[in-house]
Amino acid sequence: MWKIFKSRKALSPVVAAIILIAVTVAVSIAVAAWMGALTFTFMRTEEVKITSIQWATGNANATLTLKNSGTSSLTIDTLKINSVTGELYRWRTVGGTWAALPATGLTFEPGQVYEVCVRRSGASLFTPGTKYEFVFHTAAGNNYPYTDYAP
Repeated sequence: MWKIFKSRKALSPVVAAIILIAVTVAVSIAVAAWMGALTFTFMRTEEVKITSIQWATGNANATLTLKNSGTSSLTIDTLKINSVTGELYRWRTVGGTWAALPATGLTFEPGQVYEVCVRRSGASLFTPGTKYEFVFHTAAGNNYPYTDYAP
């Protein structure tokens, strides 16, 4: 019986160590790739910067310049003006042609800049000297406020 065990050849300790190191490196690379992809997915952010506002003659509407300064696309779906639903009724690229706002909301890619024309519900005018807070709401549930006084 002992002769059977003595005649079996074992794996060399050097070869065993090399195989163990190779398996460890392969698993480490797989985990690092998975974690890297997971990290980049979680690091995508949306952020709207309102850079300026222009008031129309007679305060009928206001044009706000918005920039997506985040790392993912975003969609603006609603607007509140002083906590009351406002109207996003047209948009354009800076200096471009005005267009009606899509029913699904206005989608920005990272780095894009748009001008958005807004007005109060019921087409009522903005009152001169009154402070207005414009809060843009995105499809992801984030709010981006901007405050200014009507001229």
